[in-house]
Amino acid sequence: MEPELHLGPNVVVPDLAGWRRERLTVEPKTAYMEIAPDWACEILSPSTEQLDRGPKRRIYARAGVDHLWLLDPQTKLLEAFARVADQWLLLATIGEGDEVRVAPFDAVGFPLDALFPFDTSAPDTKPFEEA
Repeated sequence: MEPELHLGPNVVVPDLAGWRRERLTVEPKTAYMEIAPDWACEILSPSTEQLDRGPKRRIYARAGVDHLWLLDPQTKLLEAFARVADQWLLLATIGEGDEVRVAPFDAVGFPLDALFPFDTSAPDTKPFEEA
C-alpha cells in the first residue's frame, strides 16, 4: 500500500509504511493519513532516488518517522536508518545474500533476497528467424 501522508504542510507518498498499534488504534476514514508512520520504506528508482534521498528523507525526519529503509532493486541493497534528533543514523547496509534483521523488524530475520523474487535480468532469447 502506498499511503498518502499529510505531514504538516507536506504531502508525501512512501512506497510502504507502518504504524505501531498503540499509535494508530483505528483506521482513519480519510483517504490520507495525518499520523506520521513509525517506519517508511522507499523503493529507489532512477526517477525517484534524488527525491527519496533528499526532500522526502528530510520531511520524514521532521515529522518524527523513527525508521526509514531505502531499498534499491538495481543494486539489491537495503539501507536502514534510525532517526536521532531529526537526523538519520545509518544502522546497516544489507546486500544480496544477507539476512535482514534491523529495527524496527529485528525480532525475526529474513533473507534480503526474498524481496527480489523475480530475476530482473533480460531473458535469454534468440532473435526471430524467418523460415
